[in-house]
Amino acid sequence: MKVISYNLNKHKAIRELDDLVESTGADILCLQEAETDALPAEVAGLQLVDATARNRLGLAVYLRANTFTALEVRTLALKKSLHDRVLKPAEERMLAVRVRDIDHGRELIVASFHAAPLTALNSLRRKQITAALEELAGLGDRLPILMVGDYNYPVFKENLGQKVREAGYELSLSDARTYTRYKFFRGHYDFATSVGFEIETITTLPQGRSDHLPILVTATPKALSPA
Repeated sequence: MKVISYNLNKHKAIRELDDLVESTGADILCLQEAETDALPAEVAGLQLVDATARNRLGLAVYLRANTFTALEVRTLALKKSLHDRVLKPAEERMLAVRVRDIDHGRELIVASFHAAPLTALNSLRRKQITAALEELAGLGDRLPILMVGDYNYPVFKENLGQKVREAGYELSLSDARTYTRYKFFRGHYDFATSVGFEIETITTLPQGRSDHLPILVTATPKALSPA
């Protein structure tokens, strides 16, 4: 399956989504920094499953309706940074969907995630990420899980990778940097964490109006191992 993750940079890149989905053949679209009350119900054949409601700029997940059926949706409010508390409150930083793959008759979980901004400490972001992964595991017993999004983690990724592995997941980066706004902070911000998936490729797509570049994750669920 093909999954796009895109931070729209305060909704600026909203008009790019149809072309992105059509050009890549994406099955799932995960958004961050979207004006959720202004999102279209459909993007190039993908249907809006749900979007967060308590954030000014929130998360959304779209699915190809003839490929996936949404079974359950869960949002998660994570520990807030000072930025969240003082400037732009963001309570819901993960939106997860448990879906059924219609053709293959199996279930899996996909989530859109947005960590606290760079004004917060890496330690807070690590706590947010591990809390989100723990929540995802509660959506289904031994289901394949893929969480994509803006992790806001440009440096010291080894520490993050270790924490992710301790939680039972793998951290995967794309083939090129995904953030270009500030010279010092340029690098990989948009990742995938997964369990039960074979991550085939993660490609950084061309830059549009956002300061983030979208990523395209191509992944295949692995066969379930015996309990």
